This record gives sequence, structure tokens and C-alpha cells, in this order.
Amino acid sequence: MSDRSLRGMRLGSQSMETEAGVEPAPRQRVEYRTEDGEKVFVTFAQEAEIPHTWTAKSGKVATLVNGEGEPVDSHEKPIRTHWDMLLERRSMEELEETLQQRLDVYRERHAL
Repeated sequence: MSDRSLRGMRLGSQSMETEAGVEPAPRQRVEYRTEDGEKVFVTFAQEAEIPHTWTAKSGKVATLVNGEGEPVDSHEKPIRTHWDMLLERRSMEELEETLQQRLDVYRERHAL
């Protein structure tokens, strides 16, 4: 058999189409700034609705620079975390007691 035998192609991993003549959607670069002055730049589509706040990679909340006023207050429920829901069902004293019981169980198992 020659070196030019049929070779397989990885299905789904490569496109047979070229990118010639393809234009990406128009974009806009938006600047946010945290309270301590850290700048955050985010790229959005031109027609996208720009949020008033953005969470930086550092975890800090950044506010839109040159934004139009304050964000519109929606009537949506605030996002509740698992911790928030747990605190609705249990008091901190109950949680500390449960934690201590579980730690005692683990320590007993480790001591064996």
C-alpha cells in the first residue's frame, strides 16, 4: 500500500468550511471599575443590554463607568444561596452543635 492511502478525519473536531468572508458581529468594549480602582474591561455585542455591575476575576463587584444612572430595580427575587436557605431552617447554635457532633464522629473513627 502506498503512503497516500485513505486517511480518516476526526469527526466533529474540524470544520470543512473556511472563514473567508465571515464577519463577526459588531462589538463594544465596556469598562467597569471596582471600589479600590481596579479596571475591568468586558466585550459585549453591540446590541446587548449592558449590566450596571460586573464581578471581576478577583471576586469584587465592579460598577459600570460612564453608565446611565443607577440600575433599574427589578421585582425579581434576590438570589438565595444554599447557605441562605440553611440559615432559614437552622440557627447558628444548631449548626455549631451539628458540626461538633459530626466532628466527634469523625474523630472516633480516626482513633480506631
